[in-house]
Amino acid sequence: MINFDFLPSRQIAFYLIRLFLARSAAVLVLLVLVLMALDLLGESGKILKVAGNGEGELWRYVSLRVPLLIQKFLPFAVLLGALITFTGLSQHSEVVAMKASGLSAHQILAPLILASLVIAGLAFAFNERVAVRAARTVNAWTDNDYEPMRESRDLLSNVWIKVDQDFVRARLVSGSGAALTLRNVTIYERSGPTLDRVVDAERAVQDGGRWRLENVKSYDANMNLVRQQKQTFGLAGVTPDRFTLAKVEPDEHDFVSLRGSIAELESAGRPTDEARSGLWHKLSGPLSVVLMPLLAALAAFGLARSGKMLLRAGAGMGLGFAYFVIDNLSLALGNVGAYPAVLAAFAPFFLFLLIGESLLIRSEE
Repeated sequence: MINFDFLPSRQIAFYLIRLFLARSAAVLVLLVLVLMALDLLGESGKILKVAGNGEGELWRYVSLRVPLLIQKFLPFAVLLGALITFTGLSQHSEVVAMKASGLSAHQILAPLILASLVIAGLAFAFNERVAVRAARTVNAWTDNDYEPMRESRDLLSNVWIKVDQDFVRARLVSGSGAALTLRNVTIYERSGPTLDRVVDAERAVQDGGRWRLENVKSYDANMNLVRQQKQTFGLAGVTPDRFTLAKVEPDEHDFVSLRGSIAELESAGRPTDEARSGLWHKLSGPLSVVLMPLLAALAAFGLARSGKMLLRAGAGMGLGFAYFVIDNLSLALGNVGAYPAVLAAFAPFFLFLLIGESLLIRSEE
């Protein structure tokens, strides 16, 4: 007789959840350790090259990069953890025993889906509270060539704007409104396609309707002359929002602040496609964790002695990786405005939800 309860056995549910969480956590730790070691090998030379940087800065870099690796590879870890769990259950005929007791494939899968929902909620909170701040800080630090810098909530890095024919680059932008400060500013003054002068300033602050440039070094291309000044003035008529709206990176903003930035972009008449896609992907990204047990379930149902265990596990892994490929493609199309941002963020999720559910129903038959 078939049991139609969603969770017919508390003992089985806790057993499956414990296996799933333990294996997913082990895979995530292994992935993060390996990837962090490789990343640190590539960046440690650049960090230590800066005078004054030492072991403390290496650990600071690790503390900033680890949250980003967790954010990116958590769905992969859940996929692999689910595959390992299902493969082990199938090899030991535990799935056969569960089905013989009257449990359906959906009832076997239900505890893992519930656990994945909890993981998705925690992942969203982690991304909003930890990963966003880490991304903003490490990107600014990297763009500043690992020079010492203070952390700031309103911090942007490597911002470019165009003023008439001139280009302006600010390596660090901090603050907002009248308190906005630019650091390591370079102004490329041009006459048509010809470069006339390059002005480098250590710091720039607002002074009336212009900007006061401090510790300035300028190179005149026509006279081949370098000149140094304590301070000068420039960028007349350039408002602070030109810098704050020039670069809106969704990964560096939490959900609420990104919505505010989108409203500011709209009021300034600037494109918002990339920001909107990133906004909705903040929801669909963590939610993708819920899909992973469903896509990996292909490895669970079938007899281990049939000889197709490896094939079914490979198919489950292939489905999971196909989702990430389609998700990235969809997000890229949304960034350029090829189709609506909500569709770009959620279409892959619902597509693979239907695919996984179809395969699960077939296994029931």
